[in-house]
Amino acid sequence: MSNIASVKTASGLAGLRDLTSSDLPAIADYWLLSPDEYLTAMGVDRHRLGSAEDVHKRFFNAIRTGELAQPSIALAITLDEGLAGYTLLNRYSAEVNYSHWHIIVPNLRAKGLSTALYPHRLKAYFDLTPISLLIHQTRTSNIGVNRMLDKFIPVSETKFIDKPDGVAKSGEFHLRYVRREDLPGILARAAQLGANQSAL
Repeated sequence: MSNIASVKTASGLAGLRDLTSSDLPAIADYWLLSPDEYLTAMGVDRHRLGSAEDVHKRFFNAIRTGELAQPSIALAITLDEGLAGYTLLNRYSAEVNYSHWHIIVPNLRAKGLSTALYPHRLKAYFDLTPISLLIHQTRTSNIGVNRMLDKFIPVSETKFIDKPDGVAKSGEFHLRYVRREDLPGILARAAQLGANQSAL
């Protein structure tokens, strides 16, 4: 198991590490046992989500192997070394790649973990794979995620998408594009945000 990044937050030490098979039951429970109203608010398509076996297989296949052509790679999001969530990169070509991330522990949501780890997640995607472009595809109604992304990268376009990436239903989505060469500026922006926060 490889630790990829860590950053201090008000809630503790947030980190990214490789996903392991021992993480899979908690991730499966998140998808299969979360309240219907939560999944509905996220716009989840239950048919695309599939069965417990489907969820387990999807994430087992995303445990990083080191193979450069691996189509999906998942990393665990941790807080003080405990599993707090995950991030998933789905790869289709050098220019078509989508990331997803979920805080699976309800009381750790809206604690700033996603904001603190965002630049580190991006760096991991570009360090671990040969992608040249990452696409953020976020439902317009997901206020929290969009507010976090607004701090780092603007919306490029908003449109209705019939078959979004992942397990989402069709709907209206914001699209944001991050190129490999954008990473230094995003890391600098993150450092500035951290310095501003420390000064408060």
